[in-house]
Amino acid sequence: MTDEATGARDDAGSDRSTVLLRGGLAVVVLAAVGATGGWLLAGGDDSSDPPPTAAENLPATSAPAADRPTPGKSAPAAAPRTTAPSRPAGLTVPAVVGEDFEDARDELREKRLGWRLVFGRGTGTTVERTSPQVGTEIQPGRTVTLYVSGPAPAATVPDVVGDDCDDAADDLVEEGFYPQYPSGRTGTVSRQDPAGDSAGRWNDQVSIWCGDAPEDGGSPSPTP
Repeated sequence: MTDEATGARDDAGSDRSTVLLRGGLAVVVLAAVGATGGWLLAGGDDSSDPPPTAAENLPATSAPAADRPTPGKSAPAAAPRTTAPSRPAGLTVPAVVGEDFEDARDELREKRLGWRLVFGRGTGTTVERTSPQVGTEIQPGRTVTLYVSGPAPAATVPDVVGDDCDDAADDLVEEGFYPQYPSGRTGTVSRQDPAGDSAGRWNDQVSIWCGDAPEDGGSPSPTP
């Protein structure tokens, strides 16, 4: 009796385990079917487009932002090339050191350069140095100072009365004098001081009165 009862209980337990296992499988199958039905109700049929892949979401290769034109704006024009103002080639202070100062002055004049004479206390009439120095690049019209070894030599004042004011000034400069204009720089020279043919020295100043002479015959009055 005991063995039969035990065997009956074992068979009954096995049957219950089998029923439970089958019931569990049925639940899993129904859950899967329900999930599939839910996806279909949500519109996930085969006719819809598949979701985009990761590759389709990558942006297309494009030029750097700095090279892309802005919509509605034209690309900036390239800046025009500019060149520095040209300088006369080879225009430098000529090698006048050791030359007679009159020859050095004439050479500066030919090169369209101004000059200034500074006489020394030694002897002779040669140029000892220049400022700017010899070989320095220089612009036309620049004044070059010539330092002369000896004192200013004697010179005779030219007679320029009756000459045009500009012509008179050129003659005075040519002979080594510096003109002054007490009455202006236009017209005819009516008077000069020192007088023509007077003795003088290089770098002396000569005053010339240009313009009409006063009716009383006196010296023209300086203009304000």
